Amino acid sequence: MEIWVGFTLLAALMQAVRTAGQKRIAKFISPMATTLVRYLFGLPFVIIYLAFISDQPMAELISINIGLPSFVFYASAAAIAQIFATFWLVKVLSFKNFAVGTSFAKTEAIQTAILGAVFFSAYLSIYGWTAVVIGVAGILVVSLPAKGKPVDKGAVGYGVLSGIAFAFTSLWIREASLSLGDEFLINAAFTLLYMVSLQTVLCAVYLCLKEPEQFQKMRQYLSLAFFVGVTSALGSIGWFTAMTYHNAAIVKSLGQIEFVFTLLITYFFFNEKISLKEYIGMFLIIISVLILLLT
Repeated sequence: MEIWVGFTLLAALMQAVRTAGQKRIAKFISPMATTLVRYLFGLPFVIIYLAFISDQPMAELISINIGLPSFVFYASAAAIAQIFATFWLVKVLSFKNFAVGTSFAKTEAIQTAILGAVFFSAYLSIYGWTAVVIGVAGILVVSLPAKGKPVDKGAVGYGVLSGIAFAFTSLWIREASLSLGDEFLINAAFTLLYMVSLQTVLCAVYLCLKEPEQFQKMRQYLSLAFFVGVTSALGSIGWFTAMTYHNAAIVKSLGQIEFVFTLLITYFFFNEKISLKEYIGMFLIIISVLILLLT
């Protein structure tokens, strides 16, 4: 198994688990506070991970890499884009038919492919495009409402915005990481550390100025916040490393197997039945994954 495949599968699994925790804590705190939780409580684990895989002192790594303008630009842009993407995705969860909005957010794979080709000359083969389209179709089959049911335009709007922001985040993460040289594993981890540190500061400053009461609410759900932070850190390690090693659109397309993980979790742990639509969606996503792995 190629290294990017293993890290993508780790990321997809952790994201499926984290989303469950994020949905729960979003019921008690604001969207921006929920966004801060994934960064603030994930930061210590990112530091530990980078210290574990790197032989260089942390201070030396920081002094060398922060001096690279291209890295700072792309990593900062990715950090800000991810804050907006996460914020808009959390907003989607506040709507009754959030599954529709979430499905549009999940079109980030095809948006990453299009934006990557247009802005970064990151072209895909015919097999790559086929896999991306089939995977997105699988998500849409499951998530779009039945005929006659209303679609909340707000949920769709936030979903689309979230997908676009996540797409740019993925592309800029790859550019930032590759700008650091050829030690891909360490590059990905340092890019993650820089971004999570910046995101923690930005979100915390916003809450201090606009929603200071949210800090007290967060203290009431520390165990849940800790869970979201740990799973978010593990998922981000997977995404950042995979996208450093391989085309971001392909990584995101393979990452749609997260939906399969989510269905399996709800089936085995929550005893929820899988519908016909979900079986069809799961089948399409598995076909997409097989195309990626076999070609």
